[in-house]
Amino acid sequence: MNLHDWIDELSDVLDVDTEVDEGLVLDLARVAAHNVERRAAPITAYLLGFAVGSRGADPEEIERLAAGAQRLADAWERPPGAPDPDDVPDEVPDDSSVDHTGDEYVEA
Repeated sequence: MNLHDWIDELSDVLDVDTEVDEGLVLDLARVAAHNVERRAAPITAYLLGFAVGSRGADPEEIERLAAGAQRLADAWERPPGAPDPDDVPDEVPDDSSVDHTGDEYVEA
């Protein structure tokens, strides 16, 4: 299954008949995640979708709305002293109590 299949299946489940410019949505989500914070990505995509749906926006208006959101994310300033999200190490769960005997390591 690929992204297009997921979009088609999800659209059926949500009972929506729409075309999705996934590149536009993914680019906006990436900018929001990088410039604001990671959790901003899905919220930004949701709010764009809500704005588009509530207006019945055509493709040109969708691009205009997404461009406005991207300009906001591009200009977003983190509070002074806030670390760059790319520099914050991801938490590694402590699994020292898990028995890994017999586990196989497969290189990706």
